[in-house]
This record gives sequence, structure tokens and C-alpha cells, in this order.
Amino acid sequence: MMNVKCFFVAGFLLTGSVSANESVLNARQVLAKMNHAMEVLNYQGTVAFLKNGKLEPMKYVHAAEKGVQQEHLLSLNSPLREIIRDADQVSCLFKETQQTLVDHRPFEHSFLVDMPKNLDDMESIYQFDIVGEENIALRPSYIVAIQPKDNVRYRRKIWIEKQQFLPLKVVVYDNSDVLLEQVVFTDIEVKQSLPFVDAKFLNTVYPAQPIQQTQTQSSDQAAFVLTQMPIGFREIFFARKPMHNPEQPVDHLLLSDGFTSVSIYMENKMASIQPGLQSVGAINSYSRTINNFQLTVMGEVPAETVKFIAEGIKLRD
Repeated sequence: MMNVKCFFVAGFLLTGSVSANESVLNARQVLAKMNHAMEVLNYQGTVAFLKNGKLEPMKYVHAAEKGVQQEHLLSLNSPLREIIRDADQVSCLFKETQQTLVDHRPFEHSFLVDMPKNLDDMESIYQFDIVGEENIALRPSYIVAIQPKDNVRYRRKIWIEKQQFLPLKVVVYDNSDVLLEQVVFTDIEVKQSLPFVDAKFLNTVYPAQPIQQTQTQSSDQAAFVLTQMPIGFREIFFARKPMHNPEQPVDHLLLSDGFTSVSIYMENKMASIQPGLQSVGAINSYSRTINNFQLTVMGEVPAETVKFIAEGIKLRD
């Protein structure tokens, strides 16, 4: 009887001590630790992406050394492709067509989850809470809820592993709590080091499309003026570059609140673009014509948000 009693007392003390340590961390601190872990750790695993009603498993590798990072995705089902992110360059290699597409982006974001570097400025638009704990890929994890304080952006939950603080699952919900997108690790392991993939070598195996560097410009050069946008969003970058026709450049302004992005495109009117609202999974877009220009606002936000932004845009005098 004494042994059983000691067992329960020891178990109570152990449970109490773990809870006390865990209670020191709040949701913002857990998210900050996740941001740091995603940058400095070497880890790999199998990730399932659920987007637009389609489930796609991929091998994921994150290599980091001396402040340099690389993300590498390898599809497990057709169409077979590799995606490599080196800082602002994303290379996509299509195995079946033996082509490589290279895109330069003057902003960084992870294939797993977009996160702002500083959460201190987010309290006016988001509420952060630890709402539970679950095991993901056999690893105990915090469940952190990211709840917007308005209806112009989506709600998120992130399952963050307790020991290494890596994100093991990310879910996006609409304002009716319907699941829109999900990213989840089915297995994951942290390594001391992982090799970097030489994207330039892969380009010699699969010929790359012409690379066009996206140069950040001042939004004062845009053909349009943004007169209203939701609280918390700010301009990230503006660029003018050809998209459909090399002789007809498109103005592109990117907005972000740190967790989600909205793109604004202005181009010469094209009959192929249908005006009005379009929705594909979590992505909503709203298009309308302004004189001889076609305007499209697109992002992972509610339909009312893209429409609100689009209706407040006018041509620059």
C-alpha cells in the first residue's frame, strides 16, 4: 500500500511541476519561440497540404546554417515537382515537362505558415490564446488560437510542439468556423544538420524559364490610388512587370497584416477576366473595370474584404 501511495504522490508532484513550468509561457511567447525555431533548426518530415478541397502529401526539408535558410518540398504524387526557397528566390521544377520556373519575391514567407516577426503590434487586431494541448505526429503540442477582432480576416489555429517549438499543424477557418485550409506533419525529425539543395545545378538538368527579377518600387508609381484598406494591413511592396503579355505590364501592390496577404493587380482591360466575385477555397478575388483598366483584388481573406478594398480604389490623377 505504501508503494502505491508513493506512486500517486510522485505522479501528482510530477504533473504539478510540469503544469507550473508550462504556465509560464503565454501564447505570444510560444509563437515567438516558434518563429525562432523555424529559422534556426534543421528538420524534415512528411507534410499533408489540404487546399481547395485537394489533399497533397509532400516531403519537407528545412536546412539552416549561419543565418542562411532553405526550404525544400518534394511532391509524392503526380504531378511530380520540387519547390526550393532560397531567401527571396523560389524555384519550381516540374519533372514531367522537365521545366523550371523561377520567381523572385522581395519578401520572405514559409511554405508552412506566415508569421509576423513582431507580435507586439498585433494585439489591436488579433487575440492570442493557448486553448488546449494535443499530440500531433506523436509529439505533445500546444494549441494556439489566433482570433481576429473583426470579420475582415480569417481565424487560425497552430499546433506547436512543446520541446522544439516547431509548427506541426496549421488550420485556417472562415468566419463560420468552416475549415478552409490545413497543413499537418504526419512525421517529423530534427537533425543536427541537413544538406542544402543546389538549385542552380537543378536548373542545368531541367532548363529554366527566363528569370525576371521583381524590383521593389514606390507605390507612388502605381496607376491607381488605394483610398481604404482594413485596419492592420500595410503596403509590403509594389512592382510593375509583364505577366500575360511582355508589352503590357501589370501593376502589383501587395498588402499584409502579418498573417495573411492581399494582392492588387491593375492591367489593361482583358475580355478573359470576368468582373465580380470569385472564390476558390480560402482565396477570394474581386474584379471590376475602371475606365480602360481591369482591377483585381485577391487574397486569403473573406469575400467582403477584397470587395471593400477594390471599391475604394481609383485611378491616379
